[in-house]
Amino acid sequence: MKTLSRIGRQPWLWAWIAALAVWLATAVFTGGQGAAQVMSAATTFGAFFVIVALGQMFVITLGPGNVDLSIPAAMTLSGTVAMKVMDGANAMIPVGFLLAVAIGLGVGAINYGLIRFLRIPPIIATLSSSFIFQSAAIWYNRGLRIKPPEMLADFTTAKIVGVPVLAVAVVLLAVVMHFVLVRTVYGRGVIAIGQNQRAAHLAGVPVERTRAITYVNCAVFAACCGYFLGAFSGGAALNMGEEYLLSSIAVVVIGGTSVAGGYANVPGLWGAALFLFLLVTMLNTFGAGAGVRLVLTGLIIIAVIVAASGGRKRDG
Repeated sequence: MKTLSRIGRQPWLWAWIAALAVWLATAVFTGGQGAAQVMSAATTFGAFFVIVALGQMFVITLGPGNVDLSIPAAMTLSGTVAMKVMDGANAMIPVGFLLAVAIGLGVGAINYGLIRFLRIPPIIATLSSSFIFQSAAIWYNRGLRIKPPEMLADFTTAKIVGVPVLAVAVVLLAVVMHFVLVRTVYGRGVIAIGQNQRAAHLAGVPVERTRAITYVNCAVFAACCGYFLGAFSGGAALNMGEEYLLSSIAVVVIGGTSVAGGYANVPGLWGAALFLFLLVTMLNTFGAGAGVRLVLTGLIIIAVIVAASGGRKRDG
């Protein structure tokens, strides 16, 4: 009983319960028709949300004020540049991926440079840099939509026994990042900084190096997401990252990570990503109007966050 009680207090559980609830509600409304297809689509699109949320989660865990608003621009820049360089050639897939990673490294380095050396608050620094990166994508791509290499596109849409291959890969990535968070010196350093930066410094945690790695990692995840999303969508578009600005933050918070820092939760990211997609699907299935849909989405998200926060407080 104690084990069940402890599990029930985990904040990540509420995201999964909410995702299951909205999926069941949709299935009941449709008489079960298309329920499997809806879940398959949710895992596919949820994978992209989780990729960017993994990076955003580490940034937010650093403490109040830490958030990366350049994620959409990093996605767009990496996606457009990689697609244009690969130009549909399968042999160029590794080159395109390495280029996307390099762009992520550059974006992260610039973001941290603005924060560290110019003393610009992270929110302002990453928002300002996003305009530069988005402009660079527009200048380089000039609105062209170049088709991705066939093998790469096939990978992003492939399924095994109805399960998207990309989703399986992202689940494995989430497992690795959970290990990094709870079992490595770096992950524990991120949590320590979020709980008390001065105490972490006095304890020997390399605060600035850890922050630098975190912002660079976040940008690399965003760049890789742009690379795969461009392939999945049939080509990179200049607005491809727009919905990931607030979604990357929402998935992190709904998944149980504290916006005050010092507490992160990887398992909840997948539950939150599925919940967001399934929630929109449910409301569309019910025929809710745009205004009603937005209001209900906000209220339901607030309810899940409150429930998860309550669980975390009781657990603490």
